[in-house]
Amino acid sequence: MRAVDLARRHETRLLAASRPAFPALLTLGRIARPIRRIPGLGWVVGDPATMRRILTDRGHFTIVGEGVVGHLWARVLGDWVYDMFDGAGHHALRKTTRDLFTEDRAAALVSRAAGPRLRRFTADLVAGATVDVADLARVVVGRIVADLLGLPIGRSDRSRARPDDDPAYRGIFDTGTALAALAAGTTTSARVPERTVVAGRTVVARMTSEVAAGWRDAPDDTLLGRCRELGLGLRETEGLAALLVVAGTQTTASAMARTVALLHDTGQQGRLRADPGRVADAVREGLRVTTPVPVIGRSVTADVVIAGRRLRAGQRVLMLTHTANNAYGGFDLDRVSPADTRPLWFGAGNHFCLGAPVGRAELSALLTALLAAGRPWRIAGRRYGSRTLIPAYDRLRIVLA
Repeated sequence: MRAVDLARRHETRLLAASRPAFPALLTLGRIARPIRRIPGLGWVVGDPATMRRILTDRGHFTIVGEGVVGHLWARVLGDWVYDMFDGAGHHALRKTTRDLFTEDRAAALVSRAAGPRLRRFTADLVAGATVDVADLARVVVGRIVADLLGLPIGRSDRSRARPDDDPAYRGIFDTGTALAALAAGTTTSARVPERTVVAGRTVVARMTSEVAAGWRDAPDDTLLGRCRELGLGLRETEGLAALLVVAGTQTTASAMARTVALLHDTGQQGRLRADPGRVADAVREGLRVTTPVPVIGRSVTADVVIAGRRLRAGQRVLMLTHTANNAYGGFDLDRVSPADTRPLWFGAGNHFCLGAPVGRAELSALLTALLAAGRPWRIAGRRYGSRTLIPAYDRLRIVLA
């Protein structure tokens, strides 16, 4: 089997394991260019230019309308979400925290929080161990989120993150997974059942049990510290922390393991090993091909004409970002991403992912640690995640060849 076909087969199976309808939905996007209305789903968009127009149009589209994920968070966390997601509060929060997400700050954060654990990963591989990269990714992103928030996870000194305390950080990821699972239904249903709201509040209470201490004592260079400076109350800060755990863990961990698999399956790890300076190319291609958030939803707030179609207030729009990003082909280190998709894997407009530099730094650090082992790797076993909001490997075991 050709390498490109092997890689495509595994990615398709991974998407189907996440939700069986995903491959069909994403294939539908190819005939929904630029935009088409599908009964039971709403408006479906497969064209990157149309997606970008919708994502940057705050006057006609919202992330908190009924039928999209922001509406679920408002039901679970409270009405303050409407302002914090799509109002003045959203702008103020981004302005107040933007300096925490520069490229330099992101690199320093990843080095401080995950560096010791990634060095142990390299040493384990060199010693001949078989390592589960999917689990490692979950631990790494748990460490990053804990440090970024300023959560007191078993230590008082953020500068001394031990490489041997994985369970606490894996726990952060697991609670984020539980909350993300509740959001999975928003891609197929416009209603949020009351049982989902109750379950969501229970998970939030569990995952924010240590936020109160961080909110009182976290340094000013953490998100919790900035929330305190902004005048947000504990309830709102706990809600934002919960959302960051969801947004900052599932997507990045998915891209990390899947990029390692793509480099192996396409046979391009040799080219990267020969030229480690191309890590940035591997990161960009890994994010493009995996597109960890394969579907982005918006609700129409006012009638508008898009690509010759009239969209009515209250209707839902599903943008198939995975379809748009993969229309140009599979993983290729030499590919120059077309301008119309770059970097659509992080969204666009007012909700472009603020943590994009952190995500890139995490993926870059993992690949750098993998290359430091000095030999090719092979996949000793893999298992796709089942019924997940973000398509991901449940297990991806690698060993040096």
